[in-house]
Amino acid sequence: MSSTQVAVVTGSNKGIGFAIVRALCKQFSGDVYLTSRDIERGKDAVAKLQDEGLKPLFHQLDINDLQSIQILRDFLKEKYGGLNVLVNNAGIAFKVADTTPFAIQAEVTLRTNFLATRDVCRELLPLLKPNGRVVNVSSMNGASALSRCSQDLQQKFRSDTITEEELVKLMDKFVQDAKKGIHEKEGWPNTAYGVSKLGVTVLSRIQARRLNETRKGDGILLNACCPGWVRTDMAGPKAPKTPDEGAETPVYLALLPAGADGPHGQYVSEKKVQKW
Repeated sequence: MSSTQVAVVTGSNKGIGFAIVRALCKQFSGDVYLTSRDIERGKDAVAKLQDEGLKPLFHQLDINDLQSIQILRDFLKEKYGGLNVLVNNAGIAFKVADTTPFAIQAEVTLRTNFLATRDVCRELLPLLKPNGRVVNVSSMNGASALSRCSQDLQQKFRSDTITEEELVKLMDKFVQDAKKGIHEKEGWPNTAYGVSKLGVTVLSRIQARRLNETRKGDGILLNACCPGWVRTDMAGPKAPKTPDEGAETPVYLALLPAGADGPHGQYVSEKKVQKW
């Protein structure tokens, strides 16, 4: 078993994830795994970084496939005896002009961005070593979706006692309400992506609370963050930030020094804790 430190970035063959891997290869003292669903695309991305003189490693990961997550989990356990840094970056967004019915957009977006991210966390968080770092890449769209929810929903999502089970039920209710065409009447904003990222931020707050209860003294820090509006396939060419600029806040959180006591359980943008 290797005593080398190890970092994993999900959905990192392009865009912000790729830029996060690039930065970690330069700043993290250990092995950095670029992961992607498609093996060829993943290996092409690794080759690009190798051309820059960097040394990322590759592991296949489809966050929508529980078996794929478990294969990665077992590999990390066997080779490294755990995990030091996890950046949950993988996610999807339908384009504004996409004509896919909203109910389907809601189901597909929530399944990947929220439920699959939760699956990754359930399998990999138990592997975290002392002083481990977890970064769940959320979005300002999640914060703005929260502000457009009904007062009742806002209260639930801001609660310091909401459980993971309650959150999952609320996310499921959004999908069911969207299927019935009543989501706006039920107090939801008309954005599947925004609600999915709202879920990621609230999930992060719950996970941090649980780490405080179960791993107190281990110095593990877990946060959600917004990388900003970044020029990627997902966000389009008009965005002001480059992927490398978008990677700055996630990488800052991934590399918080050992002994740091925060941020933890926070929503962070531009390296600053934001009010939730």
